[in-house]
Amino acid sequence: MSKVSLFIPCLVDMFAPSIGMATVAILERLGVETVYHDEQTCCGQPALNAGYGNYALEAARRFISIFGDDEVIVSPAGSCVYMIKRYYPELLEDDPLYPMAVDLSSRVYELSQYLVDVLDITDVGAQYEGKVAYHESCHILRGLGISRQPKVLLSKVKGTEIVPLFAAEMCCGFGGEFADRYHYISEEMVKDKVNNFQASGADVLITCEPGCYLNLNGFLHRQQENKKVLHLAQLLAGPEFQGL
Repeated sequence: MSKVSLFIPCLVDMFAPSIGMATVAILERLGVETVYHDEQTCCGQPALNAGYGNYALEAARRFISIFGDDEVIVSPAGSCVYMIKRYYPELLEDDPLYPMAVDLSSRVYELSQYLVDVLDITDVGAQYEGKVAYHESCHILRGLGISRQPKVLLSKVKGTEIVPLFAAEMCCGFGGEFADRYHYISEEMVKDKVNNFQASGADVLITCEPGCYLNLNGFLHRQQENKKVLHLAQLLAGPEFQGL
């Protein structure tokens, strides 16, 4: 039996716990043993994005102290995975923990990446009757180079028709700190993304990034649109995880 350590990021823990629970449900369905460290905290990405490198460094050291001995770490948040892979070695370049940061970066996986590339599983036994479109989140696509994996998983969901999304690779406008500092621009970006979603004819828009999930669903809710966005894990796990 495979065994993984779960990294459940702040946004999921605080605002979308069903994504975390769905992640566990999928892995356990596939016979993967999951371990959760109660003491885990933020990866440090918000601090780094805001220019507080020292706080990000502190978070990186803490993360390594918690997850450093784990063989495989899986997270349903690609931006956090990218933070660990890309920026931990840079932050800790002159630190005694640098070798551990480099080693750890090779053992952290985004959920769809782990399922497809590590477990070599594309069909998780999911079913959804309807049309779905896929939004390419920035850090997942450009940072991690992940695009094929979520689409392969979606293609195996029974009853699902995948429809194209115009400008799928364009940012939804979240970007963490960006949405706060440049909220007028951010709102226009999310408006464009939602308009493309509506034009696609899809019933549901799928993303692998919790930040995009919250941003897009928030806009839809404010506009009282009868559409919804799901994290890939929610769709794959089943109907009980798809309520907002």
